[in-house]
Amino acid sequence: MTVLIDPPNAAGHGRLWSHLASDASYDELHEFARGLGIPERGFDRDHYDVPSQWYDRVVAAGAEPVSSRELVARLIAAGLRRRKPR
Repeated sequence: MTVLIDPPNAAGHGRLWSHLASDASYDELHEFARGLGIPERGFDRDHYDVPSQWYDRVVAAGAEPVSSRELVARLIAAGLRRRKPR
């Protein structure tokens, strides 16, 4: 399993968020998120936005903690990074 999570450092809606991604496949990512009850509406192009209070639960379920830079680098290396359209 290659599901990754970065620290909760993205601010939005009055809270901090982590990004949950897979450097193997979107199918793996969606299956992992479903197993934890993360709503599909949290999916944004190539990752799920996860509130900070879920961080420890997601790591305990098997997600690998990585820095935000490493998460993006691994998505790019795997060809799974989807940028916002301009």
